[in-house]
Amino acid sequence: MSPDEQRPDGVLDAVEELLLGERPHLTRVQVSAQAGVPLADAEELWHQLGFPHHADDEVAFTEADVEALRLAHDLMSFGILSPESRAALVRTWGRSFARLADWQVALLAQVANSVPGANPAEQLTMLTAEVMPRLERLQSYVWRRHLASAGNRLIAVEDVTSPVVSLAVGFVDIVGFTSRSKTLPDGELVDWIEGFEDVASSIVLDHGGRVVKNIGDAVLFVADTPEDAVEIALAMTARGADDDDPFPAVRGGIAYGEVIARLGDVFGPTVNIAARLTSVARPGTVLIDSEAHAALLGDPGERDDDEDDAPEGPYRFRRVPRVSVKGYSRLEPWVVRRA
Repeated sequence: MSPDEQRPDGVLDAVEELLLGERPHLTRVQVSAQAGVPLADAEELWHQLGFPHHADDEVAFTEADVEALRLAHDLMSFGILSPESRAALVRTWGRSFARLADWQVALLAQVANSVPGANPAEQLTMLTAEVMPRLERLQSYVWRRHLASAGNRLIAVEDVTSPVVSLAVGFVDIVGFTSRSKTLPDGELVDWIEGFEDVASSIVLDHGGRVVKNIGDAVLFVADTPEDAVEIALAMTARGADDDDPFPAVRGGIAYGEVIARLGDVFGPTVNIAARLTSVARPGTVLIDSEAHAALLGDPGERDDDEDDAPEGPYRFRRVPRVSVKGYSRLEPWVVRRA
């Protein structure tokens, strides 16, 4: 490695060249002109992707940026990226990949600094050259696999043009997270949260659900049926109730009904109700709304029973008093547990 490459700026230049395929040699004005895309459109796209701002005369781009701008313009001309959907979709790309990139770079830097006696700069450059091509291929594989799964789910929907679908929505959050987090060193807190997310994600997937997102001390998931959602939540509360299991104590809330599915997220009253039920659930319990309760019983009508043992089914239910939470003054939840 040359003396220039051993300096921090030299290392960054070498890594940047490995990632982009060549040293930056174009300005944003040149990229726009070569791609045949108006500069205003290019700037809007880069802004939505979360890229840093560059002056007109700043050399910060490569031929890869020209090709990417052409591809984006082609997608818009094909109607794939309409003006209505482009901003939201591109922002989602930018946020998702920015978070992924931050984590991957931090991981590489950690590994580069952990080799005794080695030059961290040399290790970082070597790791970038060896790891990134493999990581890129793996990310492409994961993306295609998720595309296949999403396509299969779409085929099962009657109206593929509507973003409204019927799903069971569940929240599960950690009991006593705030107080516990104050007593843990930063490293242990990160390990604790990552352990929770890892186990929670596995439970959701093992029972046919899909993780929508992790929100600090909570996981939001969806399932095609209330049965699947209840199995997920009860599996987590059972793990949390086991003193020998490091999985933390949790509580859950489940609602069933129509949701708006958009860019991998879900919205609507059903999601809000699931969140509100979680906020009032007691530690180790799972609350469901009246729609989920009726679906689990196979009875769309109202039940007046305070307790329904459902001896022929896998669950028992107990009605709890109506609750008033933000946005919903008279929720009618049920505690669900295994028969």
